[in-house]
Amino acid sequence: MKDLDYYMSLNYRTEILRDDEDGGYVLSCPDLPGCVTCADTVEEGYSLLADAKRCWLSACLEDGAPIPEPISLDDYSGQFKLRLPKSLHRRLACQSKEEGVSMNQYCLYLLSKGVSAH
Repeated sequence: MKDLDYYMSLNYRTEILRDDEDGGYVLSCPDLPGCVTCADTVEEGYSLLADAKRCWLSACLEDGAPIPEPISLDDYSGQFKLRLPKSLHRRLACQSKEEGVSMNQYCLYLLSKGVSAH
């Protein structure tokens, strides 16, 4: 049976955001919705987040609520199919040819550029 020690030993992803409005940092475990804390420093935040994670997991175990396990990059193949209008397909094919790269590489470039802008 999976217990608190088991879940605490898992490598949940930590997200750290600077709180420009109030100062300090906001730390969370995106795989555990609502598991979040605030701290003045990142170091303090890690300690507080460990406590928040322990409380979050304990509450789920007590209530019998499902606990998600961390999402791993191994869960993704790096491939997906995409349907698009023929006119867009043509534009992408022409632009990638102008750049001298495959359409796959050109689309990867555009997606990376768009994701990094956010």
